[in-house]
Amino acid sequence: MPVSRPIILATRGSALALAQARRVLDQCRAAFPKLSFELKLIKTTGDKLATAALAQAGKTLPKGLFTKELEVALLKHRADLAVHSLKDLPTELPPGLCLGAVGKRADARDVLLYRDADYLRAAEADRQAAEWSPGQSARRGFPPGLTVAGLPSGATVATSSTRRKAQLLARNPALRLADLRGNVVTRLQRLAERPELDATVLALAGLARLNFRISPDGWLQGDAVPDGLRATVLDLEEMLPCAGQGALGLEIRADDERLAAICERLNHFNTRQCVLAERAFLAAMGGGCQSPVAAYAEVAGSCLHLRARALVDGQLRRAEARGPVAEALELGRQVAAALNPPPPEVGRPSEADGAGAFS
Repeated sequence: MPVSRPIILATRGSALALAQARRVLDQCRAAFPKLSFELKLIKTTGDKLATAALAQAGKTLPKGLFTKELEVALLKHRADLAVHSLKDLPTELPPGLCLGAVGKRADARDVLLYRDADYLRAAEADRQAAEWSPGQSARRGFPPGLTVAGLPSGATVATSSTRRKAQLLARNPALRLADLRGNVVTRLQRLAERPELDATVLALAGLARLNFRISPDGWLQGDAVPDGLRATVLDLEEMLPCAGQGALGLEIRADDERLAAICERLNHFNTRQCVLAERAFLAAMGGGCQSPVAAYAEVAGSCLHLRARALVDGQLRRAEARGPVAEALELGRQVAAALNPPPPEVGRPSEADGAGAFS
């Protein structure tokens, strides 16, 4: 590929978005050492509203809160490639744009974060300690290895994700839920300091990309982590991720053959097929990133296994199916039909779904 003008990678300016974009930038430079690549920071609507309550009962969020301005930059040729957290990218892209590549997925699981009981007791006992301040004794802590089911009745878990809220209540109906927004560090600080919050849930992939770690004995570690926080990685049975969680999506102009060739080198085939199935499920359910649905696909040999959950008529329903890796889109639609079947046509009998394939 001949040397020419720099190829511009558009990204949001948050710490996590920058970490992800720099990862893609490094991959581009390693794969195409003769080409020049540059990052361009773009502020999105979601960034401008980061301190506002974006999720309100009974209201639907506009799509593309964290992607629209990046897509405008692509369409106006002010950027050549947009780097997204794939979970934020709407399933329906603007005309003229396409998903050029999907990077290899990181661990897609969620993490339950909470204050450590022993740390709080020690801080309260030593009132001269630098980290102590009035009001800290009202905060509640928990032992290591805490699970969602293990949270006591009335405990407050802070999250603005409808997907997480639905699964938290399904696992522990006695919980209270509160909204929590802001970047990762802000959320951690609020959890550490606010006595009305007992726990929160964040994506493991995002924590890892910000160089946070979970020690073998369950401490959350990292330069910006407040003292005294613990973490429990939630298994998929306890908390299924949202479509695309842990994966990066690279969006380009549909007619840009040059960028399509670059994306071909950056694409991870198995991850792409998994997220195509998940996004097809999400689209068929008629939802976006704020919908109370969850989906996760895995490749095993030549088989694709898709698991999904959705809040339908106030009930959290589950479905799963397996199919050929090459038929990811059909698999996603099949699972959506199992969870939310269309009403039968008048005068025609309904067809059997093959219910044995689902649970």
